[in-house]
Amino acid sequence: MKKLALSLALSAALTAPAAAQQTLRVGVTAGPHAQILEKVVPEAKKLGLDVKVVEFTDYVIPNQALANKELEVNSFQHEPYLKNQLSKTNWKLAKVGYTIASPMGFYSKKYKSFADLPNGATVAIQNDPTNGARSLKLLHDNNIIKLREGAGVTAGVADIAENPKRYRFIELDAAQLPRSLPDVDAAAVNNNYAVQAGLDPVKDSIVKETTDGPWVNIIAVREEDKDKPWVATFVKAYQSPSVKEFIAEKFKGAYVAAW
Repeated sequence: MKKLALSLALSAALTAPAAAQQTLRVGVTAGPHAQILEKVVPEAKKLGLDVKVVEFTDYVIPNQALANKELEVNSFQHEPYLKNQLSKTNWKLAKVGYTIASPMGFYSKKYKSFADLPNGATVAIQNDPTNGARSLKLLHDNNIIKLREGAGVTAGVADIAENPKRYRFIELDAAQLPRSLPDVDAAAVNNNYAVQAGLDPVKDSIVKETTDGPWVNIIAVREEDKDKPWVATFVKAYQSPSVKEFIAEKFKGAYVAAW
């Protein structure tokens, strides 16, 4: 009887389905973030995670969806943007890892360099505080404008202390900026939207960030989840050698792994 029971138990164990993988809904913006996450999916599967890619077309909804438990993770933003959104809401979200650095640039359909822009040129930047500040800081760092002392990662047009060529700044939704290029003299465009629009961040930008600075992109989860084992597992899958290699080969410096 004991041998029969053991045989039946062994047979049941061998024919039982494998333990179900934990499913994670991960929010990303369409374009490079989504492309990279598709490469994370098989790495996560090896570690027991079933990653479902959820694409968004703007920068607001992914954090809202995460806070509302429509996602478990998102990967699309830099830390200053997250901090700014948290300061305006009661969302409890936390950074748990770094992903990529994506040096942002200004583009123009009319001029080859910023120095060529005429007096009074129209310059479009993002209408959200952190990305708008990022664009102004890029111009400040290249001696194109001067921001007032103390202007930080939420600097706005009102913080411009010197504007020698009297540029006229207009603020638009980040996703609309590539489409504005025929109508303005120059526009700041985040890399994901630049790539989607067929722009080459390395070759086409007329002024461009360096890879250092506070604008490194991050993985975010709800604060209540940040210490759960699956979080560290997902970060490990994202920061795997194969994903790093893909980023280097696919984006050729437009995006770089930041871990």
